[in-house]
Amino acid sequence: MMRKVLFVLFNLLTITVMAQTKGRFEVHDLGNYKLHVYYTNDALGDASYIVEGEDALVTMEQPLFKDNVAEFDAYLSQLGKPVEKRVTDYHVGGTGSHDVVMAEGMPAFTKGEVYGGMMKGFAQAFGDAMTEMPTGKATEVAFGTTRTWAGVSFEFRRGATSDFPGASILIGGKAYYTHWTPAKAHVSHLQVSSPAAIDAEIAEAENSLASGAELFIGGHGGVAKRDAVEFKIAYLKKVKELLAANQTAQGFVDALKSAYPGLPGEAGLADLGKALYK
Repeated sequence: MMRKVLFVLFNLLTITVMAQTKGRFEVHDLGNYKLHVYYTNDALGDASYIVEGEDALVTMEQPLFKDNVAEFDAYLSQLGKPVEKRVTDYHVGGTGSHDVVMAEGMPAFTKGEVYGGMMKGFAQAFGDAMTEMPTGKATEVAFGTTRTWAGVSFEFRRGATSDFPGASILIGGKAYYTHWTPAKAHVSHLQVSSPAAIDAEIAEAENSLASGAELFIGGHGGVAKRDAVEFKIAYLKKVKELLAANQTAQGFVDALKSAYPGLPGEAGLADLGKALYK
């Protein structure tokens, strides 16, 4: 299932990197640390992060494309603090020869047929616009482990069971990182690719709310607040209800459109229907 999701993602990436605009940064002051959010505006809709403690920095999900890597690295240098750790959770990026930290099982997965094949496909599609693949040592962190870097706690939890083996990370008790940022929009079939994934995403969203976090961030999307998570839970429960009530993909799509008129992401509902009714 995950292989299909990843290769569908690759096949859908028709936006060329040459046409992208540069990224932008925003900063959230969370008291004992600052969270710097980098919206790459790349073809994958990726976001990268810098956690700024009092004396050091931690990066998360560094960018994949050269223009973004240069912009991110320049910003990182301007902060004037050493980088204590670089976390690669779901997205391999431009960490170069620097050592990285990954959740347990993720180093092997990124080198395997599914993820490795996806990265080779990206290289063919985007060519020289992509940065070189990382060469640094990857150290694994066990799920259920809390580490402190730059004076900030990073609690590694298992991500949604429907997703590939990255972690959900609670940062300083205030920001909750998952693969996808919750949004007030129709869900992508790349995130919910089966009926089982609906339950998995609901469970993980409920876990994130129970964490007490203030901000909810992801490798795709950027930053959201609790209301977006609450919307996601209610939305996915409605999706589950409509899935049970409709015998065909088209009937399901029509019902979902009626339930959420004008909600962003409507153009992707046909693909969602196909995924859920295959």
